[in-house]
Amino acid sequence: MKSVLAIALLGTMPRVMAQATRAADTAATPARFDLETVPRLARALARQPYRAPDAQLPASLDTGYDAYRDLRFDQAQAIWRKEGLPFQLQMFHRGFLFKQRVELHRVHDGVATPIAYSPDLFAFPPGVDPGMRDDIGFAGFRVHTPLNKPGVYDELIAFLGASYFRALGKGHAYGLSARGLALGSGDAGEEEFPLFRAFWIEQPAPGARRLVVHALLDSPSIAGAFRFEILPGDETVIDVQSRLFPRVDLPRAGIAPLTSMFEFDAGDRVGTDDYRPAVHDSDGLAILNGRGDQIWRPLSNPRRVQISAFADAGPRGFGLMQRKRGFADYADIEARYHQRPSLWIEPRGDWGKGAVTLVEIPTGDEYHDNIVAFWRPEQPLRAGREHRFDYRMHWCDAHRWKADLAIVADTRIGAAPDPARRLVVLDLEGGRLASLPRDVRLTPDVWSARGEVVGAVVYPNPETQGWRLSFEFRPQTQRGDDRDVELHARVLEGHAPLSETWLYRWSP
Repeated sequence: MKSVLAIALLGTMPRVMAQATRAADTAATPARFDLETVPRLARALARQPYRAPDAQLPASLDTGYDAYRDLRFDQAQAIWRKEGLPFQLQMFHRGFLFKQRVELHRVHDGVATPIAYSPDLFAFPPGVDPGMRDDIGFAGFRVHTPLNKPGVYDELIAFLGASYFRALGKGHAYGLSARGLALGSGDAGEEEFPLFRAFWIEQPAPGARRLVVHALLDSPSIAGAFRFEILPGDETVIDVQSRLFPRVDLPRAGIAPLTSMFEFDAGDRVGTDDYRPAVHDSDGLAILNGRGDQIWRPLSNPRRVQISAFADAGPRGFGLMQRKRGFADYADIEARYHQRPSLWIEPRGDWGKGAVTLVEIPTGDEYHDNIVAFWRPEQPLRAGREHRFDYRMHWCDAHRWKADLAIVADTRIGAAPDPARRLVVLDLEGGRLASLPRDVRLTPDVWSARGEVVGAVVYPNPETQGWRLSFEFRPQTQRGDDRDVELHARVLEGHAPLSETWLYRWSP
């Protein structure tokens, strides 16, 4: 018996879906594949009721993290290893939190061939039966390529869990993640996590510099087709094409969502007892809006959930960045936070009106992601229509948007001489500001819609060869007024900005 989806597709496209109990599982035989194959599948899938992929596992695979980490793919059996191609594939076994079955295919010369599961592909830890012969299937995959040294195949990108994926540039260690789509992040009620339930990976030619991956997204509310063109390097660039087909109207979807961790830094370490100066995968949200304003919003670990929306039209870019790049900034030999990548999203085409949205969630440790950023369109994603969002991802150390503007390299906040005030110190680096004479007269543009700002001054920092902007603010204007305070700061020469705009939410 064929699935409802397979019946709907018969006669209109190659049969690539089968199995009555799995609405989007793929057939066991090769099938023709082209650029419209996955969009056709997603469009047809969106017309059918959602059916979750197989998540049943033997009890021996219901493991903890350590046991799952020891369930390793045999690198000698990596796909395209024997052919000596510039990219190799290794699969993740199902288990631990990653229970959903994900279908994987290789594409070569316009033909998609399923990647067959076998337990012989893996080394199993004690307690997991390595002789089992059931078709357990895969949870995801990762790609290896000579990223850091010629001839040495390093991990480049991994797709594992829901629609999450992580990538690396040269010299990076894994940090923040990206997702295909966010539904309900930061909203009241339960969040929905769309998943990539099938992938098609195009076989690269000898000497190819790029790898192309196609993915089919699915959830109770939406189906979608994604294409990733991956170019590794000092800065790994991924061109993403996403075509979304909602089953229901989605008024609060999150496009190009990023997920990261921020525990503390010099601007937010009240009550922190830790030998390290800072602990985070990202230290700020950067925005280049449609008006050409460059904005820096330092992240925080708030006492309660904070949601910030930066309204815009035609955004030029946004991202979660890790600006501190010295070992001494973290002093952590194991975590090596100074090697975590930044991720900059560059929209392609006009995304219209909406808002870059930042969700900050309280956390008491460095093991759970508590930061989410995404683009939220002003208009709902309507059911029965196709919605397209294309963008370029830069997995990088830093990404300069307006080279003439100095950036905020560090934010420090602490007690002022007056106990009713707080002292803010911003270190600025780069841009045209760096080449100005040290005796030039500059204007600090600092204000707050509430509270009192005093003593704003700009002066050279001889230790960094940059500049420093400092000021004090009194957060309360009346006794008992403990509302959040929004602060704004930048440096001007006359009326012309010399630095990006620093925006900060201070919470009592």
